[in-house]
Amino acid sequence: QVQLVESGGGLVQAGGSLRLSCAASGRAFSSYVMGWFRQAPGKEHEFVTAITWRETSTYYAASVKGRFTISRDNAKNTVYLQMNSLKPEDTAVYYCAASNRYSSNPTNYNYWGQGTQVTVSS
Repeated sequence: QVQLVESGGGLVQAGGSLRLSCAASGRAFSSYVMGWFRQAPGKEHEFVTAITWRETSTYYAASVKGRFTISRDNAKNTVYLQMNSLKPEDTAVYYCAASNRYSSNPTNYNYWGQGTQVTVSS
């Protein structure tokens, strides 16, 4: 079992930055692929980015590539999402999730946090 708790969301102006954190508790955190998804009102969960254990591979959605950076600290059981050059269309609830293997499909993630709101004003 893995429990995930996100933090760091908030209100920011377009062009600004935010850093989200996802603290994990439970066993074998370092063996999971960690992903970030987002959900805007009335829309499905959208894949944002993922990172494999040992940070050997990272994956990004085209809409955030070059602006967002995912990283993890296995010693602290924490994954981070650095978001730069934020746009109003990045507004959503952001969730971190854990999976046994890489996937951009949210149904393949076994564990989810409660989400943190990110609002980007124009």
